[in-house]
Order: sequence, then C-alpha cells, then structure tokens
Amino acid sequence: MEATPGRERLIEQFKADGLKVMFGNPGTVEQGFLDAVDAAEDFTYVLALQETVAAGIADGYARATGGAALLQLHSGVGLGNGIGMLYQSLRGHTPLVVVAGDAGVRYDAMDAQMASDLVAMAKPVTKYATRVTDPRSVLRTVRRAVKIALTPPRGPVFVALPMDVLDELNSEPVLPATRVLTDVAPSPASVGRAAELLAAAERPIVLVGDGVALSGAQNELAAVAELLGADVYEVDSSEVNIAASHPLRRGQTGHMFGPHSKELVEDADGVLIVGTYVFPEVFPELESPFRAGAKVVHIDLNAYEIAKNHPVDLGLAADPRQALRALAGVLEQRLGPQQRAAAAARLDARIRERVRQVREARSATDDGTPMAVFLRTLAERTGGDLIVFDEALTTSPLVTRYLPAERPGDYHLTRGGSLGVGFPGAVGAKLARPDRLVVGFAGDGGSMYTYQALWTAARHGIDAKFVVCNNRKYRLLDDNIAQYWRERDIPEHGFPGSFDLSHPEIDFAGLARSLGAGGMRVEKPDEAVAAVGRMLSHPGPFLVDIQI
Repeated sequence: MEATPGRERLIEQFKADGLKVMFGNPGTVEQGFLDAVDAAEDFTYVLALQETVAAGIADGYARATGGAALLQLHSGVGLGNGIGMLYQSLRGHTPLVVVAGDAGVRYDAMDAQMASDLVAMAKPVTKYATRVTDPRSVLRTVRRAVKIALTPPRGPVFVALPMDVLDELNSEPVLPATRVLTDVAPSPASVGRAAELLAAAERPIVLVGDGVALSGAQNELAAVAELLGADVYEVDSSEVNIAASHPLRRGQTGHMFGPHSKELVEDADGVLIVGTYVFPEVFPELESPFRAGAKVVHIDLNAYEIAKNHPVDLGLAADPRQALRALAGVLEQRLGPQQRAAAAARLDARIRERVRQVREARSATDDGTPMAVFLRTLAERTGGDLIVFDEALTTSPLVTRYLPAERPGDYHLTRGGSLGVGFPGAVGAKLARPDRLVVGFAGDGGSMYTYQALWTAARHGIDAKFVVCNNRKYRLLDDNIAQYWRERDIPEHGFPGSFDLSHPEIDFAGLARSLGAGGMRVEKPDEAVAAVGRMLSHPGPFLVDIQI
C-alpha cells in the first residue's frame, strides 16, 4: 500500500470506523492534523469554543446515535479542560474516542512548554489511555481504542498523537475496527436458578440501569416485571429503560443519600438487578440496604459491577436482553397458580393506581407558574414528539411530568455529577437526529458551564432549542445542605452565599443573541405561551430564559 503521511491516513481510519464527524477545539500541536482534516472529503469538524463544550457535544451525539463519537482535545491543557465532562462520559458509559496531540516524541526529554503526561491525565476518566510513539502503529492503536470504547462496559478511550509521529509516512492498512459481539446468553441452569430465587418472592422489586437500554431490553424487562408483579426502580439511569407510563415503574432511587434508596428496597424479599450497580448515591449506605434473607439476582455484562458493594445470591455476566428473555420463559413455566395470582394482584393494584393518577393529572390544573405553563404548552404543541436532554435538576420532576420519558432515544438525563452537559448534549443530539425537535433543559448555574455551545449551534446551523430554568441559585445545593443540617441537628439558617447567583443578574437571552442564537426572557405565564411559539418557529438555535 502506498505510504501517505500518518495525519492523512488517520482520517481514513476514522472514516472506516464510521467516525466522520469530529468535535473539538484546535491547538498548535495538532495543526498539521487539522490542516489535513480541513482538506479531507466526507469528514466534518465541529468547532467548539472550549474543550468542555466539545466533550459535551460529543457525549450527546454518541448518546443520540447509540454509537461512538470522535473528540479532539488540545494537548495537556485541553485535556485538562475536558476532564470534568469525560468523567460524566465514563460514569455514563459513553463510547468516546478522544485524541489529543503533543509536540512530538523527539521533544520528550526537553520538558518544554505545554509538556505533560497525557496518558496519566486521561487514565482516571477513561477505559483505556495510550500514546502512539511509532508511526507504524498509529492505525493499529486507534482500532484497538475504538474496539475497547464500543465493547461493554462501553466508555471513553484516549489516544495521544505526537505531531512528529503523524508527520511520518504511514503504510498501515485501513481496516474497520473489530466489533466484539456481546449478546451472551446465560446457561439454562443459571437462568433456572434465577427463576427459583425470584419466583418465591412475595415482595419482589427490580432495579434497572442503562445496561437495559444499551441492550435494547425494555420489552423483556417489562415482561419479567409483569410476570413477577414487581415494582421497577431505576438506579443510575439516564436513558429510557422502561416507559414512564408503565404501571410498575416507580421512579428513581436516591442520587444523593443512601437512606432514601434503603427506604425503597428494604422490605423486598426478592431483588432482581439488571444493567446497573447498587447504589450510586454520593452518600451511600455502607451496610447492605436489603433485608436479611432477601434473595438477590444481579444481571450485567459488566462483571465488575456485580456484587461490587453488596453480596448477591446469584450473579450472571450476560447480555440483559438475552438473560431477561430466557428468564421470562422459565418463569412462565415455573410460576405456580398461587404465585401467578399474587403477581397478577400486585400488577393490577399498580394499574389501578396509575389509572387514578392519570385521571387526577388530567383534571388538575397546573400551578400557573411560567415554567409549568411553558411545559404544558410545549407538550400540547408537540404532542410530546421531541427529544429532551434534561439537566434541569431540581426542575426535572416538572419537566418529566409534562414531557415523560416514554420511548427509547427520546429522553437523556444528566449523569456522572459534573454540570454543563445539558446544552452541549442537546447540540450533539440534534446534530445526530436532525429530523427531530431537540430541547435541552439546564439550570442557570449548570448552563453557564458550557453556554458557548449556543455559538457552535449557530455556527454549524444546528437547530437545537434551549431552556434555562432560572432560579438564580444552585438550588440543589440548598436542598442538600438542608438535609445535612437535619441529619446533624444543626438549626436552619441562611444558605451559604456561594450558592447564590442573583447578582449580578445574567441576561441569558441577551447572551444567547450575542452568540448567534435567538433568545427571550419569560417572567409571566402569558409570556410562556408566546415563548413556545417563538421557539418552535425560530429557524436555528433559540433559548428561553424562564424565571422560577
């Protein structure tokens, strides 16, 4: 094969792996590579104004496509900027292929300007991190990284690409990276044991996470839950793993405090965990929250997460869809008449409860606040046919009340704990799904981490919409410190001044316009109705700042 510069051959490798869009922010040590990118056909560079924004857009793009996304960062300083967002991708198992340049292998001994150990920096926030030092192994290394990123448990990978290595002639073959098939079915004996442990439960529950969505196992999950008559709680869940309207769906377990999760699970005598780990709170229970004698079955492709924190009776390293389908078949055969009747009664009770909730919701009027009116109007105008990227945090319950997470791919929740994914995530999702209406929700504090994403949307003609849930504070911190005070019998007093964002006031709509997007501020309910109309009719990115 005729040799060409590594920087050009690398682009062909990316294209062979279906990575034809690269998100990034340029720098000097990548200039030769980016010059080749500019000249490449059928390859797009999406420019962000800061690396955190580029990483967030790439994360949203990968989540919306279900595949990998390509992210370019600038040397050690750019990687440092992106680390907070890469942590979110690591926790959420987003398959990002991250590359960054450095001046060159020949300069390693000089400890020169911007020199840093890129691999050491990237390791804590990636599945795999390496540096290419030989021009004969550029494509080989990239293929390995792509394979690792896409193999469950999926996640970001990092490859450092020195300038002098990419400048060398390269004759490596351009071949697609191998995709490892992981649709592994458990053995009949292990499925039979799982059914035996769960069938006898009188108070069964199911705990699910994004491994269900990745496997496409939503229907199989619902079938098992219905056979058991088991409530379903979502744990570390940011995708649609079970429809919000399903009568057995009970919502999320705790995010911050272990006692909340314990309260939900401590009465269960049979527990099925699928596609997640337990438990992901910031302040988790150190002792097992499950009752003594409860039978626990854990299914996940990620064997590391099985029984990571608390013992289980049976751990199955298997594809959730295959395992749940097999489990449903065995339960159909093994459940006795009394067990079936008890499960049906539990399911029927939840159906009647859900019917009552729907009836009450239809008859109830919203609270008349601008946010409620905006969401109700948006739901009515769109019929719920939109993709929501939700970083509304304390406003999220209101968002999902009017825009419930029903269909896979229509709802993405922030994850990992780092702020700023809402707006760039919506940009990435809209780029991936240009045929769909995409609306990103973020708090006023979170939005300011990555507000430059609106500029990228305007520059590239990405017609995403944005909503600032503006309460002029880090409201989640108010709620969390109030819990802290209660636990320690500390009298309530004024919240720390560092939680307050009210002064100087931020003109979010004006800031949006300065970045090339449309924008308006909403202070009154009647303005909220008009805002929906303006947002939906505006050609290009548009932001609504709603005062709470």
